[in-house]
Amino acid sequence: MGNFGDYQQRLVRVGIVGTGYAAKLRAQTFQQDERSQVVAIVGHTLEKTQEFAQTYQAEALISWQELVSRSDIDLVVISNINKEHGAIAKAALQNTKHVVVEYPLALNINEAEDLVTLAQNQNKMLHIEHIELLGGLHQALKQNLPAVGNVFYARYATVTPQRPAPQKWTYHKDLFGFPLIAALSRLHRLTDLFGKVATVSCQNRYWGEGNFYQACLCTAQLKFTSGVIADVTYGKGETLWQGERKFEVHGEKGGLIFDGDTGKLFQTEQTTPIEVGSRRGLFAKDTEMVLNHLLTGTDMYVTPTASLYTLKVADAARRSAQTGETVLL
Repeated sequence: MGNFGDYQQRLVRVGIVGTGYAAKLRAQTFQQDERSQVVAIVGHTLEKTQEFAQTYQAEALISWQELVSRSDIDLVVISNINKEHGAIAKAALQNTKHVVVEYPLALNINEAEDLVTLAQNQNKMLHIEHIELLGGLHQALKQNLPAVGNVFYARYATVTPQRPAPQKWTYHKDLFGFPLIAALSRLHRLTDLFGKVATVSCQNRYWGEGNFYQACLCTAQLKFTSGVIADVTYGKGETLWQGERKFEVHGEKGGLIFDGDTGKLFQTEQTTPIEVGSRRGLFAKDTEMVLNHLLTGTDMYVTPTASLYTLKVADAARRSAQTGETVLL
């Protein structure tokens, strides 16, 4: 996997696109690890970029095109608006860089498929971040799943009321993308647990005029080839009145209910509280695994193929919402 085995002493030299939350956590981890060095940063505004770059003793650049073409960068980390992920990843791979990108890999499924192929052809790492798999909730789910027996139903809802809705890219149709593509982790948890999807039915609604919306509500029902039915709800903004973060799994021998950060296993005779590990430190963990993979060849916790499959499911949801039809995968 084009790792750094031939020159063990060499640092992994990193370029970061983005100056937001994820970019900051990644930059901190790279800076603290003696195996890596942040070389350059490019952000949305020059002022923010310069301030960010100064913190990590890196160079502030004005375009990602310049960043991906630099010969003193081995790894490009893409932590900016969803709309640009695909184009930056493509340019970085064409310039023979390793790539880390926050999900989704691209908003367009064909573009995403081409990128996975390109990375294979270039023999470069393409890692799509899915820290939801590393988190306490998902680990607790996997650990306790056998206790509920044959699973027949799951429900996952994340609803965030926000008044007033911010004029940010995360509330912009084009920059953020279709809700379940943009918030791919909502589906990825399910495909990781239950495997292949047979059919998808989805409804999506926006409130507000123009490209920036005040609210969105997206609901999908997935039928898995195993027979499991899963309902997914993703909503945010001004028209929603009660926040919710809930994951339920119902099996023939018991149920798992995670509400916020608390979990319970329900069985005939008893109810058992479940310890849910923290959601903190996951970007650092992901970043450390990237360095281990590049320098020692250890496996990543998620493959580009797995992320791409979930993106196909999300794209089927998009098509279903558009046509009003159930989509067969």
